[in-house]
Amino acid sequence: MKSSLSILLLIFSASFAQQPKDITLEDIFKKGTFRQNFVYGQQPLKDGKSYASIVRDPKSGLLTVVSNTYRDNKVARIIYSEADIVSGKDSLQVSTDFSPDETRVLLAKDEEEIYRHSRKAWYYIYNITSKKVAPVSKIGKQQFPTFSPDGNKLAYVIDNNIYILNLTSGKEEQITKDGAKNHIINGWADWVYEEEFSFARAFSWSPDGNKLAYYKFNETAVQEYSMPIYEGLYPREYRYKYPKAGEKNSEVSIHVYDSNSRITTKADVGDQTDQYLPRIKWTNLSNTLCILRLNRHQNTLDYLFTNAITGVSKVVMSEKDKAYIDIEKEQLTFLNDGKRFFNVSERDGFNHIYLYNNEGKVLKQLTKGSWEVTQVYGVDEKKGLIFFQSTESSPLRRDVYSISIDGTEKKKLSLIPGTNSADFSSDFSYYTLSHSTINEPLYITLHEKSGKLVRVLEENLALKQRLKQFGYRGSEFFQFKTSQGIELNGYMIKPKNFDVKQKYPVLLYVYGGPGSQNADDNFGGTRDIWFNMLAQKGYIIACVDNRGTGFRGAEFKKVTYKQLGKLEAIDQIETAKWFASQPYVDSGRIGIWGWSFGGYLSSLCATKGNGIFKMAMAVAPVTTWRFYDSIYTERFLQTPQENPEGYDSNSPIQFAKDLKGKFLLVHGTADDNVHFQNSAMFSEALIQAGKSFEQAYYPNKNHGIYGGNTTFHLYSKLTDFIFKNL
Repeated sequence: MKSSLSILLLIFSASFAQQPKDITLEDIFKKGTFRQNFVYGQQPLKDGKSYASIVRDPKSGLLTVVSNTYRDNKVARIIYSEADIVSGKDSLQVSTDFSPDETRVLLAKDEEEIYRHSRKAWYYIYNITSKKVAPVSKIGKQQFPTFSPDGNKLAYVIDNNIYILNLTSGKEEQITKDGAKNHIINGWADWVYEEEFSFARAFSWSPDGNKLAYYKFNETAVQEYSMPIYEGLYPREYRYKYPKAGEKNSEVSIHVYDSNSRITTKADVGDQTDQYLPRIKWTNLSNTLCILRLNRHQNTLDYLFTNAITGVSKVVMSEKDKAYIDIEKEQLTFLNDGKRFFNVSERDGFNHIYLYNNEGKVLKQLTKGSWEVTQVYGVDEKKGLIFFQSTESSPLRRDVYSISIDGTEKKKLSLIPGTNSADFSSDFSYYTLSHSTINEPLYITLHEKSGKLVRVLEENLALKQRLKQFGYRGSEFFQFKTSQGIELNGYMIKPKNFDVKQKYPVLLYVYGGPGSQNADDNFGGTRDIWFNMLAQKGYIIACVDNRGTGFRGAEFKKVTYKQLGKLEAIDQIETAKWFASQPYVDSGRIGIWGWSFGGYLSSLCATKGNGIFKMAMAVAPVTTWRFYDSIYTERFLQTPQENPEGYDSNSPIQFAKDLKGKFLLVHGTADDNVHFQNSAMFSEALIQAGKSFEQAYYPNKNHGIYGGNTTFHLYSKLTDFIFKNL
């Protein structure tokens, strides 16, 4: 009897021990319980057979940069360690930012973030051969230090001016002198170019290292935006140039400095000043620079070939679109034969690779079909192969391929369905393949160019085990047709012990901006873990990609042109109605939330949704596109002067009187991207309309609303609001 009781107790204890743990906010945002492992710091070296990595020496405890061979992962040599790079009393930041000949490396100290892609620091050069450390400059903190291709010079920006350091003589030369804060910027993109054209370093060395092409931004006429920074007895005011929709942009010009003659030549980019120059690329022809020119409506893209000595330009190709050209997809690559280049285009309705000659004539469309090329990794000219990623298997998935430069012999390099991406060695003889699915974290492998597996680099086995321990539910994809006959893709996370006979509340997560995608077969990270935590509490979490989102062709994406927000909100409201019609959903308990563009859409749905949403949360939302920047907004709406109805008929501020349900409005006061002004003015409209709502502001926080305890506090607030109101 006693032994039987003991057995029963053991069985009960084992069963109890196997019960899944509940996910907590502390697990997600403080303890890092669900942190995913990546493979960091594999910097390909020029020999193509090895890479540099940063490791910690087990004996000394110091960070060390070593050369590893791809084939066997053995350490071929120690390049340098922390002990080598002490400058005075300060230890510098270890890096693998090598010069082209790999004899020098750039090191940073006291780095400061400026905007999304820009930062400045005190930089040093460590000479690996002589084992000497020297500062780049003593004038001020530097931005974007960049070695010339021949490794003899270093260009960088200090206080809006460009400098070149001759690494042989040690002489520092200032090549522009008109730089001034909020007036003239040399070699560094202004705010709106950095944010919307996704580059901050605005200069480029010629292939021979003798010339430096650079941007000059004259932002004198651009209106300033000011933000109070709450620190000290009196807040300080931060002012910067921010062109809102329909307002004046910087006047942008391109210049070429010749380091031999010390002559600067201005490129001829046409008589029009109210235009964009979103890219510059050196060709492989001597003294020829390619400048991409985009009109302000962003529906005509010209390729200019500019003589770097005379500045004379000619248009070799133009591309037009009835809506807009998505410059973010640009993959311009010049071949070493000096006669051809390739780029991607949506000209046939889907994003594909095209091969051109230097007169701009299409020689061949290399990829074709009702799917999209999402990334071009590079070209192996010796083998005549281009490597790329695409949605050929499904708009929800990504695979890696190679294809010959003549468009034949396409080969799939990734073999497991899901989201796959690749990083190649410098000679394309090896590649690292990263794979995940919506329910499986990263699985990273190394392969030979033939596709043969060399070894597994990371399996995330510990995370997979933790997900099981915490009863991670995972997501499932679904599709439905709206009342307008539009088929939409989405995913949902169901509560544990889901029973179709029960009624569950639904929380929709939305982003929905042009060209974006949230419903994809890719592991989502911490936010999806939070969604699983909510599902454990009995909520269905769902996300649907509305019209205007990406990877389903240009027609699906660009249908929202000139009416941004209209169709997107309709689709999200239709999603709520579809869920309300399901037998397992409590139709009176449907909520929606989003961040940035998603905050905009959740605000629109809360006001225009006719009460179908019991609650909504908007984090850092745009509330009128009149407040947002020129490049992004006008790409989809043209200017407010040309299209006032497109701006105002889909602004939550205009519909404040129609708010129904519980509403939470959240913003950071130092948001340089979507200004706090958006939430302040929406708040005022709601107040004047007599609407009850809650709001939270985060002092001195930018668009990401993070730092210290901020993320935990924010998600605690969002969680509490859901529990109380849905």
